[in-house]
Amino acid sequence: MGHAIAQVALLAGFEKVILNDIKIESLNNAAIKIEIGLKKLESKGKLDEGVSVDALMSRLVKEVDLAKAVAEADFVIEAVPEVMKIKQEVSKKIGEYAPKNVILATNTSTMSITKLGEASGRPEKVIGMHFFIPLLMKLIEITKGEKTSDETMNIAAAIGQKLPCIKGKRFIVRIEKETPGFIVNRVNLPVHIYFNWLFDQAAEKSIPLEQIDADARPIMSVGPCEVCDYIGLDICYDIMKYFEETISSDFKPGKVLTELYNEKNLGRKTGKGLLKWSGEKAIVNLDKKAGMFKPELALAIQLNEGCRLLEEDIVSGYKTIDDAILGGLGIPGPFVPGKRNYQRWAKILEELAEKSGKDYLKPCELMKSGGFLKFR
Repeated sequence: MGHAIAQVALLAGFEKVILNDIKIESLNNAAIKIEIGLKKLESKGKLDEGVSVDALMSRLVKEVDLAKAVAEADFVIEAVPEVMKIKQEVSKKIGEYAPKNVILATNTSTMSITKLGEASGRPEKVIGMHFFIPLLMKLIEITKGEKTSDETMNIAAAIGQKLPCIKGKRFIVRIEKETPGFIVNRVNLPVHIYFNWLFDQAAEKSIPLEQIDADARPIMSVGPCEVCDYIGLDICYDIMKYFEETISSDFKPGKVLTELYNEKNLGRKTGKGLLKWSGEKAIVNLDKKAGMFKPELALAIQLNEGCRLLEEDIVSGYKTIDDAILGGLGIPGPFVPGKRNYQRWAKILEELAEKSGKDYLKPCELMKSGGFLKFR
């Protein structure tokens, strides 16, 4: 996502945007992607009057030396893989190399901002700044660590607001209390417990995985397998491992996901994962259904996790959760249908938890009782 963040930073009008990676080849490829993206916007008349692609690209600096890249920076955003050890190492280096006033924003979707702040040596200057794919989606989640200052939070929110998006205005969600996955991923990731269980069940019964995606049509435009492959199975695996360690052992990646991860068949970016891919398009035959995946269960799981966020005082109202999911993923959140269906959904979650052996999927008290209705 680094090149995409650099692209929107250029569009925001920053005088210099410095792109860093460990290989010049990666930087050159990133610059090509940025230029292609800008030219697409230009062809659609999306650039400001008097702004050219050449002028924007002239502000981009490629630098393989991290110390040089951050030496004169005002604000740093890292987008390295979702592996805590790697992020801590990068945070430590940036803390050593960057000027003392520099804020370090980590584009993590799950990791502890507090731990990354400790690694940096400047915890008051470290903030979570979670972008969404495609990067011009409205939402950016801004998340504090235990020692993040209010000033850091305000500056990060102001910079996020300055970055352009596809439609309307940027939507910044400020999360004052840290939780793994923040809002959007925290609500969505328990659904992957269900996905992984389904993948393993299908494999045991020799059912082609594409038939699970066929179950999702026409209710969902994209099925579970395609979603996971598009994200990247390495990212899915790493995030589930982190949730396994920080929330519940039920997040342990399933057998199918683990096998594909070890084989480095990671989905869209490798051409093969749960499905086969041709460039950006999944190769699937959706004529036959498995009769396994129930989209309503996914919504019930989301509602349950959203209620947990309310129970834990991560957010004060469920509208924030629904708005965040709509802004980050472009799909409605679970609370609007959940208000009508929570009693039935609680029952089917009890049944799923018993059938799958995944106790984490059991409905929490706030969902079962309908108490969440008081927290709009």
